[in-house]
Amino acid sequence: MPVYVQHEVLGKVPDVFNAEALWQAPGLALFARRPLLRDLLERSPREHRGRAATRCFSHVTLMLPQDEVDDDRHLTRGARVRDLAQSLAQLHQKDFGDLLGSDEVRYDVVGADSLEPGQVEVKFGHAVYLPAPDEKVLYAVTTSRDSAIWKPVCSIYPNQRLALIGADDQSASHAAPDWPFGADGAILLINDGPDAPIEVQVRPKGAFDCTFDPIGGYFTVKSKLDGPGARLLMKVTRVAPAAAAPDKPAAASPIQLKPAAVWKTRSRAPDEVELTAVPGSHRPSTPVEGDATYAPVSQQRVSLVALAMPRLSRYRETGALALEIGLDRTLGVAAHAEDAIISFAVDAGDELHAITGAGRERIAVPATFTPVEGGTVTLSAVAPEMADRYSAILTLANPPAVPAASGARFVFGRSAPMLAALRVLDQARFLRRSEGFDSASADRIGLSRNAFSFEAAGGGYQIGRLSATQALYHLDEQMRFVAGIGGDTPYLLPAGHHLVAGHYVLRFDA
Repeated sequence: MPVYVQHEVLGKVPDVFNAEALWQAPGLALFARRPLLRDLLERSPREHRGRAATRCFSHVTLMLPQDEVDDDRHLTRGARVRDLAQSLAQLHQKDFGDLLGSDEVRYDVVGADSLEPGQVEVKFGHAVYLPAPDEKVLYAVTTSRDSAIWKPVCSIYPNQRLALIGADDQSASHAAPDWPFGADGAILLINDGPDAPIEVQVRPKGAFDCTFDPIGGYFTVKSKLDGPGARLLMKVTRVAPAAAAPDKPAAASPIQLKPAAVWKTRSRAPDEVELTAVPGSHRPSTPVEGDATYAPVSQQRVSLVALAMPRLSRYRETGALALEIGLDRTLGVAAHAEDAIISFAVDAGDELHAITGAGRERIAVPATFTPVEGGTVTLSAVAPEMADRYSAILTLANPPAVPAASGARFVFGRSAPMLAALRVLDQARFLRRSEGFDSASADRIGLSRNAFSFEAAGGGYQIGRLSATQALYHLDEQMRFVAGIGGDTPYLLPAGHHLVAGHYVLRFDA
């Protein structure tokens, strides 16, 4: 089997910075102790013909006890580490010069907490590569268990042929965080040059499936033996050699807005209903009342297909710090916070984050996530006409639906019982507020007590806005923006189209 990565711990030596003591034992003492570095390289050639070596490995990583490396950095600014690497490279060139060809000998000396005093560990092999000082990164490799939190694994350089990713640094050249497979599994990356795509292979081949998702832009590696939960997602991202470092996401420009309404801490009568937090510029001069008539006739359906993430900066004076929506394993809104396997949050600066058990990471839209096998969550950008109010649209994989009788007019809003089952964020736990503010339902942001009325009519639905402060938006079947709905004139929403009110994107089906 090829020597992809060979790890060996050398016997204890009095001075770990003595290159000659690490390279080869003197005289006949060679037969009385464990092999040293020269012997290991000689016994494991890079290429051979029969029993004769024809090529030698030239890139070697040397690990010393971390305390020794730290002391050298403190006392000599790392001079002994540099001298050790240079001396070993010279011994390597001297003894194996005829087996190197055009290869450059490179040594890297690092510290390791796992080593005891006097121990030295070496690593070399086909999948061990040390870049030249001026060599630029060609690919960046990251992995994830949930498609939301991506953790760096390694870099691939233009002249690097192989990289082996596995459970730890002992069995591979690079360890993947949260590796879900056993120690025998590994992912081999093959680089045939800057003009060729990276080839991905899994080892052992019969134990894994490896597929590429062109939409998500990552490979999915699944175990055939460890059950459906054993999977790893891997991105191999091309890095432009001459490109500058990516800019950080631009901070929101200081747009001047009129003051938003403030949620004041005050006592409330038992029968008094909550007010809606809306920007001051949208307050009505006189209240608009709505009524509702209920009749058990033939039924239509209204579905909650997505959740609209608000721009909390509009409501900064209300004390709103963050809105966080968690999804459970069915990719529906989690009934309890502890049931969430992935959450999406927007903060007071309108920044979006994905949160999983692996951590928290800032995200940009559009984005797609697969936190469970076979389940996809999409976070879409909003139309420019809605961008002053919303940050993103979170599409639900399994939209809940409620029947609605035809031939009757219904009301949707915080105080309306109709479609209450679809108001999944009507709880205080979704909204985090600063100290000094009462807890309140997340629906207080952007949804009026009586937001709009709807009635099936003529191949669609008649929509009537019931509050002058309520923002309503019409989206088509593909959730593309059509129009904003305002004024007192009834608006015809075609069947199968969507209406956005507050956090809710509702589809009205005939």
